[in-house]
Amino acid sequence: MGVQAPTDQNSSVPVSSNIDERPEKQSQIDEQLKRQKEIDDWLPITSSRNAKWWYSAFHNVTAMVGAGVLSLPYAMSNLGWGPGVVILVLSWIITLYTLWQMVEMHEMVPGKRFDRYHELGQHAFGEKLGLYIVVPQQLVVEVGVNIVYMVTGGKSLQKVHNSVCPECKKIKLTYFIMIFASVHFVLSHLPNLNSISGVSLAAAVMSLSYSTIAWAASVNKGVVDNVQYGYKAKSTSGTVFNFFNALGEVAFAYAGHNVVLEIQATIPSTPEKPSKGPMWRGVIVAYIVVALCYFPVALIGYYIFGNSVEDNILMSLQKPVWLIAMANMFVVIHVIGSYQLYAMPVFDMIETLLVKKLHFRPTTMLRFISRNTYVAFTMFVGITFPFFGGLLGFFGGFAFSPTTYFLPCVIWLIIKKPRKFSLSWFVNWICITLGVLLMVLSPIGGLRNIILQAKNYKFYD
Repeated sequence: MGVQAPTDQNSSVPVSSNIDERPEKQSQIDEQLKRQKEIDDWLPITSSRNAKWWYSAFHNVTAMVGAGVLSLPYAMSNLGWGPGVVILVLSWIITLYTLWQMVEMHEMVPGKRFDRYHELGQHAFGEKLGLYIVVPQQLVVEVGVNIVYMVTGGKSLQKVHNSVCPECKKIKLTYFIMIFASVHFVLSHLPNLNSISGVSLAAAVMSLSYSTIAWAASVNKGVVDNVQYGYKAKSTSGTVFNFFNALGEVAFAYAGHNVVLEIQATIPSTPEKPSKGPMWRGVIVAYIVVALCYFPVALIGYYIFGNSVEDNILMSLQKPVWLIAMANMFVVIHVIGSYQLYAMPVFDMIETLLVKKLHFRPTTMLRFISRNTYVAFTMFVGITFPFFGGLLGFFGGFAFSPTTYFLPCVIWLIIKKPRKFSLSWFVNWICITLGVLLMVLSPIGGLRNIILQAKNYKFYD
């Protein structure tokens, strides 16, 4: 971001006066540039650019393989074998394609990097419209994921407690969510994406571990008695609404796009070696891991349990107790890392607003207050509305499908302008059409599920 020197073409001031003022104006410009650099060096997205390609790999695995993978067998039970397999495979292909587009567009303008999703949106749609289109969607996704992960972390901790000590006094979910949140009141003060790389690596390893445990333990258990693969709902309307909600759960599972530009911003780049090379290498590795996690869990989990599977497959698995407790602990460790990865762009937005717009000084105390407030907010909402399955469906369709399935395609069409009726033009319009359908249909099912679950729910019970 540079500051352009003001021109004097229309000035009526004598030339000699202009000459005298130039050193002062240049000094002001230098001061502005210096302040801008200090702010960029302080903000979490642009403060460190020394990441390697494997940072991209495990950051993307952490961003994508999360709570969503555990709900895929449940989504399959509402989609059925045929539609379920097609939607899973199509989603993997489409999201890999749109992720490639975003990696390519990161440095499409020579000498400039689009370090944040909304900066790319502003380049495509204009300064104001780009912000209005991208920022609300990105915030809904990132804040939504953090709220869902608060619930996931709390539920998984509760499952560990109940598995290890079934005779112990039952503890309310509220307290487990608070325990999970307490970790983030500490970790949230790591300054930038590179500083959480260790946490993210541990989270990526955990995601592969608990996914493997989920399908391997299912195989070990064997097909349950009287397994049924028909739709769970008894009525046609219930089946349709559940189908819509399952679409959202699949969309939620493919949600890494919301932080991909921010991840790429941490990789060094030169004209000879642009960042898209190492970033794409990391994305390919990440998507191989995604396939190894998603497809076995979804297909084997549904095959073993049929339509009796829980909305979190680990809740369906009761034995061996030690293995299920360990898997749930792995989930806790993973969502700790994933929470931080999704929170970092939110911290960047909050801190940019405070420092650039409201002119607060970039201090440790400012970061301490703003980040703790955000963690407390997500904890409070998670405690108040812990409807896991419905939340996945609602958030998955409402915001994940635009930012993941079709917004990159829209931006690509605007900026790259592929020839009408060419292969690129057709592929992008197919992705846009499918993404819009997903955005419209899945929140309907998710909202219905939330309403049904809320009927019998007691707040803070």
